[in-house]
Amino acid sequence: MTIKQQVTEWRRHIHKHPEFGFEEVMTAEMVATKLEEFGIEVHRNIGQTGVVGILKCGDSDRSIGLRADMDALHIHEKNTFCHASVHEGVMHACGHDGHTAMLLGAAHELARTRNFDGTVYFIFQPGEEHGVGAKAMIADGLFTRWKIDAVYAMHNLPGIEAGHFVTRPHSLMASESSFEIEVIATGGHAAMPHMGTDPIVVGAQIVMGIQTIVSRHLSAIDETAVISVTEFATNGTVNVIPSRVTIKGDTRSFTDQALHKIEKALERVAAGTCMAAGVDYKFSFNNSFLSTINTPKETEHAVRAAIAVAGEDKVNGSCQPFTISEDFSFMLREANGCYILVGNGVGECGGTALHNPLYDFNDEILMSGVNFWQTLVEQQLNK
Repeated sequence: MTIKQQVTEWRRHIHKHPEFGFEEVMTAEMVATKLEEFGIEVHRNIGQTGVVGILKCGDSDRSIGLRADMDALHIHEKNTFCHASVHEGVMHACGHDGHTAMLLGAAHELARTRNFDGTVYFIFQPGEEHGVGAKAMIADGLFTRWKIDAVYAMHNLPGIEAGHFVTRPHSLMASESSFEIEVIATGGHAAMPHMGTDPIVVGAQIVMGIQTIVSRHLSAIDETAVISVTEFATNGTVNVIPSRVTIKGDTRSFTDQALHKIEKALERVAAGTCMAAGVDYKFSFNNSFLSTINTPKETEHAVRAAIAVAGEDKVNGSCQPFTISEDFSFMLREANGCYILVGNGVGECGGTALHNPLYDFNDEILMSGVNFWQTLVEQQLNK
C-alpha cells in the first residue's frame, strides 16, 4: 500500500469516527499507536487527550514542532458516502480528520527516511474548535517540558484551488471575543412607562453606540476590527416594560492593542449610557481566541517549503488576513512559528464551506500536506 493510500485510509477512518473536543479518546489512541509503529517516542494525555510524538535524528539540538488538530463539531452530517460519520450529531466538518492524517503521514515518512538532523515534535491537539485545546496542552507543559524552537500548523481552506498554499507574516487571522451587557432597570406597565425606567430604550442606545467603536475609536489602517451585536433579549411581554435587557455580541480584531481597546470601549459605552439613563448594568467580556500572528522568519521558511512542494505559482506568501479564528494563536505566543492554509478546492470538489453538514476534506490534497511537512522539516533541520 502506498503512503497516499495509507493516509487516505486513516483520514476516512477518522472522519467516520469523529469525536468532540476532549473526547478524542479513539482518535488519540489511533494516533499514538501509529506513531509507536513508526518507531517514534510517544507521550499520551497531554492537555487531557493530546498526543506528542518525538522523533530525534543526528546530534543537533535544533527542533521544530508540527501541530494538527483532532476534534470534530456538533453537526449532523448530511453526506451519504461510505465514510460518513457513524456518531449521531458529531461530524468532521472542519477537516481536522485530514490535518491529523497528513501529520501522521509526514511522521511515517520522516521516520522512514530520517533525512534531517535534530528533533521533530508531532503535536496532535484536542479541543481546537472552542479555543481550549492549545491552552490545555500549554498548561500541561508543551513548551516547558520540551524545547521547541519553532512551531507550525496547517489548515485546509475551501474556495482556494486544491494544493495551493496561502499565508502571510504578522496577523493572519483575527482574535475572537464575546461580550454580554445586561441593563438592569425597574420596568413597569406598558401603559405607564413614566412610572419606571425602560431598559429597551437604553439597550437600543447602547447598540447604536457600539456601532461607533470601530469607526471612531480604532485606526482604519492599523486596527481593523468587526463588532457584531448578535442577541437582544428581554424579560418583558406584550404589555410589560421589562426590567432587564441582555445584549450579546461577537468581536474580531487583528492585534492585541485593538482587542484591549474594544473591551474598554464596550464597557465605556454601556456604563455611560446606563449612567445617563439612571439604570444599572453588568458587563462581561470573554476572549476565546487571540489573533494568529505569524513571525516573519518562520513565515519565510513555510513559504519556501510550500514553493518546493507546489511551485511558486501556487503559493501566496502575502495573502489578505482572514477574520476567522484559530487557537493555534496561543501556541504562537509561546514560540515563533507560522500558520499556513492549503486550498481544499473550489466548486463541487472541495469547495463546500467549513462547518457545513455537506463538507468533506479533499483527499487529493493529503499528499500536499504530507510533502509540505516533510519538506519543511528537511529544510529547517538540514543535515
